[in-house]
Amino acid sequence: MLRMLLNLLITLVVAYVVIVLLVYFGQSRLVYFPEKQLGNTPGAVGLDYSSVHIPTSDGETLHGWWMPVPDAKGTVLFFHGNAGNISHRINYLTMFKRLGYDTLLFDYRGYGQSSGTPSESGTYLDAQAAWHYLTTTKEIAPKRIVLFGESLGGAVAAWLAAREKPGLLVLASTFTSVPELAGEIYPFLPVRWISRFAYNTLASLQSSVSCPVFIAHSPQDDIVPFHHGERLFQTAPEPKQFLPLEGGHNTGFIFMQPAWKRTLGAFMDEHLR
Repeated sequence: MLRMLLNLLITLVVAYVVIVLLVYFGQSRLVYFPEKQLGNTPGAVGLDYSSVHIPTSDGETLHGWWMPVPDAKGTVLFFHGNAGNISHRINYLTMFKRLGYDTLLFDYRGYGQSSGTPSESGTYLDAQAAWHYLTTTKEIAPKRIVLFGESLGGAVAAWLAAREKPGLLVLASTFTSVPELAGEIYPFLPVRWISRFAYNTLASLQSSVSCPVFIAHSPQDDIVPFHHGERLFQTAPEPKQFLPLEGGHNTGFIFMQPAWKRTLGAFMDEHLR
């Protein structure tokens, strides 16, 4: 009987170690879910735009869409989440056009028509390349740029905001860090020890982010718990504003909902003068 229990224990330990090793070496597949095929374009919904190709410092080429508006109040640099590609974010372009802002929507390396393979360091290089495109090629003043990040894109936007001087930072349904979120999703695994990804939004806010910060999060978020948004808001510098949303992680934004558009638009207009 004792030998049977010992054999069972050994089997369980071996199985657990195998699972930990699979998670450790397969983390990229748990973090990134890129789609290469673009499902639509802004022109399909009547938006004027142009395709742009942005070189990165390590030799990759990013594909994006530039949407100008007449007499723009400022420019939004948009960082999307970890799944899909820019064709799944066209509704954001419609919203920012109605708010009166130019928008650059681009795909990270490995997403859509962008070259390369996604990685954490790579997404940071992509962010720097998109920033350089706006500030150098388009000659847009940094103080007129809004960094807008959804979910994982919020971590990338915050990282960039800690190193540059944008006019404003918006974090939508963003987590505090990958290890903290993963630890809540997989409490039975030592993810905080084995995580090869940081995406530490909280640390970025704590370091040198000095611009106004707008944070939106839903209490019903089924992927990133609400308290992540609350902690980010507590850490963010003044001036700042928090907008509670409704619905799940991927349904919490009703883009044309008057309250959402009015609240975000007012904050942007006020702090991007």
